[in-house]
This record gives sequence, structure tokens and C-alpha cells, in this order.
Amino acid sequence: MAQDALIRLAKTILDFNWAGGYTRPGPRLYPHQWSWDSALIAIGYAHYDQDRATKELGHLLESQWENGLLPHEFHDPHLTGESSGGLGFWNAGSDPRAPDDRQTSGEIQPPVHATAALHVYRHAEDEAGARAFLKEAFPKLRAWHDYLHRERDAEDEGLVYIRHPWESGMDNSPMWDQILQRIQLEPGQVPSYQRGDLQFVPAEDRPLDTEYDRYAYLVKLFAERAYDEERIRQDCPFLVQDALFNTLLCRSDRDLAEIACVLGEDPSPFEDRAGRIAGAMNRKLWDVERATYLSFDLVEDRLLKVYTTTGFLPLFAGVPDEEKARRMVEALESPSYGLGDESVKAVPSYDRYGYGFSPDRYWRGPVWINVDWMLMQGLERYGFKEQAGHLRRTIVDLVESEGFHEYFDPVSGRGHGSGFFSWTAALLIDVLMDEGR
Repeated sequence: MAQDALIRLAKTILDFNWAGGYTRPGPRLYPHQWSWDSALIAIGYAHYDQDRATKELGHLLESQWENGLLPHEFHDPHLTGESSGGLGFWNAGSDPRAPDDRQTSGEIQPPVHATAALHVYRHAEDEAGARAFLKEAFPKLRAWHDYLHRERDAEDEGLVYIRHPWESGMDNSPMWDQILQRIQLEPGQVPSYQRGDLQFVPAEDRPLDTEYDRYAYLVKLFAERAYDEERIRQDCPFLVQDALFNTLLCRSDRDLAEIACVLGEDPSPFEDRAGRIAGAMNRKLWDVERATYLSFDLVEDRLLKVYTTTGFLPLFAGVPDEEKARRMVEALESPSYGLGDESVKAVPSYDRYGYGFSPDRYWRGPVWINVDWMLMQGLERYGFKEQAGHLRRTIVDLVESEGFHEYFDPVSGRGHGSGFFSWTAALLIDVLMDEGR
């Protein structure tokens, strides 16, 4: 398919998923607004529809809590019958800090929002309009980052924690298996919920019911503690300094510093925070033997020695030095990840020889376009042009041959999850239209 035709098709999918103020991640499986989805989707819009890009981010920022928390989901009040996404499940409305004019979750997702806002500004045709958008968004983005550094850095060491697998963006990653297994549930501890995902995709592609029970249990725990982080930390079984989350916060702090410069504000607080995160990641999360970054379990005070592709994404934020980066690329080119191997649709989200690998079950092995997109940019940042070019070709070839799926089998290339997936379309647009790379 010609490049222009592929771009037109991607734009058609985003138009199809446009809900008037935000873009649905998928037409049936994901009918609400999700936090990091919207940020990544805005990156695609930035190339051809500045107004929609700013509306996408603006609608999300309107859901911000008074304490700065940016919820991972805005629930469309016109949609019913999905208790897992509704106010009754989250009980977030009982917290006075939550917005009183909309339904949101009480959890968060990876902070790519300042990165997206800066991307919109850099690609704007109407620079004055983009600057006005940044001026309006800046205090909200600053409050979001303040919340993370204030409320989620329990050890005061520069690393923030997540308290639920959903907050990582990688719901059922093998990284969480040991933590979820140690949550022993009794009858009555799991709130009532309905799984909307199994109505639209095969059960074998999605997390297990036993995993969902623990997801729901954690949400109930947060609501019972009125989303008070100090109270949650006292007995929450899931407290993780996640490598991906901290990578994206590091990058977003740097991008927020650049936004501050555009607006004539002081960039140094954001630059200092980014440097502190990078330093802490290199001291605490670097695995010298496997040349990757790991996540840290605060409950059991240990590294989670589970090897996923997100451990290489610190390249996206400039966290490793040149020697670490070189070793990381060697690890990516090993049979475990197959970067450069034409028999592998690069790159699987989890070590192909890992115990929990599955080529088609959500975050347990499939290729994700957002991960490849970030990894591609990280490789370019360190001068690995050939490897970045291979990833760029993989992104385009997967979508062109299989369609705009949520994720893909790393061997066959077959698409899985939601079809007409918005961030797949948006990031493909960015790959094809960004001539600066």
C-alpha cells in the first residue's frame, strides 16, 4: 500500500473513534478516554489537526483532581452496563478532590502528557495557538508532576511508585505475577464487577479471571482508604518503582522544562527532577548482568528479575550512558528479543525464552506499536540508526499487512486485541509523517 493511502486510512480510524472531545482507544473494547492513550493519540493528530490534538489533551486535563492526580480513565456518562469503568466500581466520586462534574478512576497511567504537549507545539502550524494551549496546560502539567513527586516517592529517592498493574499500562505483564500470587483472597474481598473485554476479544488473548479478581481487590482497597496515599502505603501489597513509568516521567520532566522555556518560566526544577530520576534509576534499577533496567518491589525490598522490553526504554529518556546503551542494544539483538532478526516481528514485549512468554496474550509477549515507537526514538537518540530503521520498517509492515490492531504476534505478525486501535493509527502517522527523523 502506498504511504499516502496508509496515512489516509490511519486518519479514517482516528475519525471513526473520535467521540467529540476525545478519541476512543478502540471502538468497542475501549469506549472511554484513557490517559496515556490520549497523549499518544495527540502525537499523531499534531501532524495534521492541531485543533483536535489540543482538544484531546485539554479534555483529559479537565479530569484532573485537585491534588494534581491525572486519572487513568474518564468514563463517558452516556455509556452504561460497564461496571468496571463506571463510578460505582471506582467510587472515586466520594473523594472531595475528584472533579464533581465527571466520572473518573482513582488511578493513573504513565506520564507521557508533557511529551505529547511539546510534540504538538513543535509541529504546530498555528504557533500562537499552540503557545496559548501550552500556557493553559502548563500549570496542570506541573501539578500532575508535583503530585507524582510529592505523593508517589515514598522513599524520597527520586523514583515514584505505582500501586496497581493498570497504572503501569502493562496490565498483565509477567513482572506482576509474583506480586499478584502473594495476594491471598478470602470470600467477600473482591467487589462485584463485569469484564467487558471478553465480549469483544478471545479469552486466550486477555488476562485471567484470577488476575482480574486481584485488580478489583486493589481498587476496593484504594477506595476504602479514600485514595489517601499515606494510608494506602501502609498495607498495599502492590507498591512498585516501575522502570517504564519512571522512564516516561524522566522524559516528561525534561519536556516540561522545555515547555517552561517556551513560556518564559524557570526550567530548572523540572531539569533537576529529571536528573534525579535518571541517577536513581542507574543506581537502583540497572541490571549489569543482563544490560537492562528492572523494576523494584517496595513491599519485599527487591528487584523484580523479570525481563521485558520496557527495560530498554530508558533509551527514550536518555537515562543510560553510552556504554550502557551499547550493551542494551546487544541484549536487544540477542535471540530473547530478536531485534534485526527477520524471523521475528520486533520486538516482543517480553523475553521470548521467559517462563511466562505468550505470543498472543496481552503484555506477555506480543509486539506493541507504542513500545516499538519509543524504542525506535531511543535508538535514534544514541546513534543506532540501523536498528532504529529496522523498527520503523517493522511498525509500518505490521500495520500494512495485518491492520490497525492493539498488539501483534511477534512470530506470525497476526493482530490481536482491539481492531481499529487509535494509538496504532496515531503513531503510524507520526512515523510516516515526521520528516525530522
